[in-house]
Amino acid sequence: MFKKLFGSKDKKIEEVLVAPATGKVLPLEEVPDPVFSQKMMGDGLAIDPTEGKIVSPVKGEIIQVFPTKHAVGIKTEIGLELLIHIGLETVNMKGEGFTAHVKEGDKVEVGTQLVTFDMDLVKEKAASTITPIVITNFDDVESFEQLGNKEATAGTTELARVKKK
Repeated sequence: MFKKLFGSKDKKIEEVLVAPATGKVLPLEEVPDPVFSQKMMGDGLAIDPTEGKIVSPVKGEIIQVFPTKHAVGIKTEIGLELLIHIGLETVNMKGEGFTAHVKEGDKVEVGTQLVTFDMDLVKEKAASTITPIVITNFDDVESFEQLGNKEATAGTTELARVKKK
């Protein structure tokens, strides 16, 4: 009754994370880097990409593009903060082989191209191409449900449902 009188509507508290890359989906625990596998930065999942293209997994706003272009932060409409970290130990590449297609403050839709990178160069110069997708403000999450897909297509495959507290 009050909702109708005062025109308020239920606030969205759930987000679906779509694959930011095409490739094999991995649980975060299988990422060969303790910062991610031990969830020091938050919880999430990872993709071992088959191509050098990263797209937005959500509708939101770019809150950070690392100077080395190997990682992007996105804040979703419901306030989740995602970090997409392309490869492992890629910070040491100092941006070589990475091209950012967005900047801080840009609004993005699911599937918006974020970064392209040279897969062969990353394979040669970094520890791995495995790309963690981490919710860095996981304390604000009520539930995280990985949807069980083993393979993903960038911009289309739903990977997880996240409910915010």
